[in-house]
Amino acid sequence: MGKQKKLIGTVISDKMQKTIIVRIGHMAKHQKYGRIIKRYNKFKVHDEKGAAKLGDIVRILETRPLSKDKFFRLVEVVKKSPTQHLDLKEEVK
Repeated sequence: MGKQKKLIGTVISDKMQKTIIVRIGHMAKHQKYGRIIKRYNKFKVHDEKGAAKLGDIVRILETRPLSKDKFFRLVEVVKKSPTQHLDLKEEVK
């Protein structure tokens, strides 16, 4: 067996149960023009405990297929998001 991929990325969605979507960014050279450009990949990640929230920086690990689209699981939350989820509803007095 080969090595498991270990990646660090940002949570861009946490609306599913036990699943988060993580965006991984990397730099790549344009094939024709040679300019360095940003590229992104989105992965569905299994989050059993629901620990990660929107905007958190997380470490993920490649694992066996958990569903049609999920091949990664959450290892740890590296850094919590500086902004907390704010309720837009105001109390009525």
